[in-house]
Amino acid sequence: MGEFRCSDRTLLNDWHVIAERSALSSHSPFVTKLLGRDLQVTLDGRYSQKVVALETGEIICSDMRYGFIWACLAKPERDIIYLPETNEPDRHLLSGGSIAVKVSGLRAVENFLDMGHFPFVHTGWLGDEPHTEVLPYNVTITAEDEVLATECKFRQPLASPTASAEMLVDYVYRVFRPYTVALYKSNPLHPERKDVIVLFIQPIDQENCIVHSYLCYVSEGIEAAAVRSFMQLIFAQDKPILENQRPRRLPLDPRAETPIKADAVSVHYRRWLRDRAVTYGAIAHSV
Repeated sequence: MGEFRCSDRTLLNDWHVIAERSALSSHSPFVTKLLGRDLQVTLDGRYSQKVVALETGEIICSDMRYGFIWACLAKPERDIIYLPETNEPDRHLLSGGSIAVKVSGLRAVENFLDMGHFPFVHTGWLGDEPHTEVLPYNVTITAEDEVLATECKFRQPLASPTASAEMLVDYVYRVFRPYTVALYKSNPLHPERKDVIVLFIQPIDQENCIVHSYLCYVSEGIEAAAVRSFMQLIFAQDKPILENQRPRRLPLDPRAETPIKADAVSVHYRRWLRDRAVTYGAIAHSV
């Protein structure tokens, strides 16, 4: 079991989602795992919670934000990420579900960043053949030390539940933390605004994760239930692809897997992980 315990300070000193608040019962504790450690979550009233490491009885630093319970196994070096869209009153703000996936959480982040799989995995929704080209886009590392991909465009048959026809969709990808990534996607009814999908990925261990999705959608023309259903439909298509990837951990050595031009954001993400000494859920060197 030792190999499944995390020693990466970047991850231990960061916040991770460990449960959706509305899915917990006030009458019984909830047991889960984070970075190889077994945790027990107990609700303490409506607005507070206690998280305990089962092996040691240690009380773990915890918080509640965006409808999720968060935990930090060591000492938080910074706050939970801030999503300004949650302050806009005309948005649906809801969980898209929490789904266990038998793969490294880093693999799940990289899959989320990959536009190239749209026509083949999400046919008729996010892409179709023969429109398979990923147009050139820009990737930078921001002053806040985040991976940011801009000017991403992809033609999609049904980009959103509010879409009535095929459209060229504008995307922005933002990797906040190693296991936290967001997609900003042009809204069909308000092209100047973007719907937001955030993945808070809980690394259970190096080869298993729970993907917690959080949705911030402009509410005009759509019910919250339809937003959630659309997200679950798309991720249900991704799950078997992710679970069939080998190796389950994400290789960080540039020689391990050959990228193409469309993989620019993935290349930056892997390099960004290497530069920050993140190895949990990854293969640092080729064997």
